[in-house]
Amino acid sequence: MKSSDWRIDAHQHFWHYDPIKDAWIDEIMSRIKQDFLPEDLEPVLKLNDIDGCVAVQASQTELETEFLIGLAQRHDIIKGVVGWVNLLAPDLDERLTYYSKDPYLKGIRHVAQGESDDFLSRKDVKEGIGKLGKYDLVYDILIFERQLPAAIDLVKSCPDLPFVLDHIAKPLIKDQVISPWKENIKELAAFDNVMCKVSGMVTEADWKGWRREDFEPYLDVVFEAFGADRIMFGSDWPVCLLGGEYSEIKGILSTYTESFSSEEKRKIWGANAVRFYKL
Repeated sequence: MKSSDWRIDAHQHFWHYDPIKDAWIDEIMSRIKQDFLPEDLEPVLKLNDIDGCVAVQASQTELETEFLIGLAQRHDIIKGVVGWVNLLAPDLDERLTYYSKDPYLKGIRHVAQGESDDFLSRKDVKEGIGKLGKYDLVYDILIFERQLPAAIDLVKSCPDLPFVLDHIAKPLIKDQVISPWKENIKELAAFDNVMCKVSGMVTEADWKGWRREDFEPYLDVVFEAFGADRIMFGSDWPVCLLGGEYSEIKGILSTYTESFSSEEKRKIWGANAVRFYKL
């Protein structure tokens, strides 16, 4: 099978659970307080007709980056890695030179949702992220919806760097609030170097009581804004397990795209991820 025909889950996490390292997993997330590794995911992907995945950092250390690259070297289902480096470090170029030599590392992410709302618009942050293009790396934008204005400012300052928005910027799905998220998404999507992952939606909804219809207004916005050429599927496994099984998460997008053409589906379910991350 050609890589352009792969069906790709563009957003997974793996970890050996540690209560200190993974302190973000609080008591209400007890379902995921355990190890999650490629051997746990592989049968799930096979059952759901997915050929491979992109492993994304969950911990902000270079040890995490090394861990994910090591997993990719040993497990064929991992087609690429989005790691972490300190974007504000004085030796950033040296670290990027080192990591960019690894064929599995495709991009960098920082947990900007845990920073101040203006973090991504800071001059030093924009300068650090702006260096990624020189090393053929992309940047994953992880934010809450209120941080979209800073993300827009970042993208505006880096017109040649490929970006992907994780989790559709975490709108307030549980409360069915759509503005100003909707307007900001449209402004961000106006930059053609930005893609969008349809991922992480169930954890922004009512974990126990969500219905597929809850997501339709948000999917309408991102599909209208980005189009089938700039959207990729991501499950956010294992975090998604807080709100449902893998097949249920996949089913939200499967149902929404039922009437799409076969070429549009091919792009959304894999080809866009292969092209963006150069898998």
